Amino acid sequence: MGIAEILESENTIRISSHLIIYGNKASAELAELIREEIETLWNEPQGTVIIKGNSYRVIFQTTAQHRPDLTEREVLENVNPLNNYFRIEEFAQGNISFVDGIGCNTGYFKLENLYKGSTTAAHEYGHTLGLDHPENLDLRGKGVPGIMYPRGTLVDPPYQYNPSMPAGAPGGTMHPMYRKVLPEDILSLKLEKRQFTNRKAVVGEFTNVWHEDHANLAQHHKLT
Repeated sequence: MGIAEILESENTIRISSHLIIYGNKASAELAELIREEIETLWNEPQGTVIIKGNSYRVIFQTTAQHRPDLTEREVLENVNPLNNYFRIEEFAQGNISFVDGIGCNTGYFKLENLYKGSTTAAHEYGHTLGLDHPENLDLRGKGVPGIMYPRGTLVDPPYQYNPSMPAGAPGGTMHPMYRKVLPEDILSLKLEKRQFTNRKAVVGEFTNVWHEDHANLAQHHKLT
């Protein structure tokens, strides 16, 4: 989730987001890693959109912080569309990172998914801006996978976990580190259809979900 602002003097649209991480495995260093990945990957294609006949370069500006003192009430009562809240833990139910919807501002990240170059944070950020997984998950013959393709996508051998494996076999699917934000991903945001008021528009929706540590939930289920 974020705020898109038209900067006429610069012929740009700036999408700003603030990322707040919490949980037992969150840290200031991880906040910076996530911030850098999102900003770098989403700015890489130097995407442009046309609104009312004018061409604008789309730029992404993200800030991030580790909030060990974050409270559930603060998340539930948030009214700032810049704020996105992600819990980070070693254990995640389903063994994968996720966000709380297509167009949202909250989620839960599995620490293992957040190594440098993983593209997980950039992928989940796309979901917060309203992008879903593509319907066709067979990209063979089509080159570099876009950022919104999920694990399990069929790709050309160079983009697989193991290039020597047959497509679809163990190791024969897309390695997330090869995903890139492509110009068509920027176009998929459909900024030209947004309602800008005073040159600003909210991208995404408030979900404001506070997440408990899944390890605690799993222990609770065992005891009950």
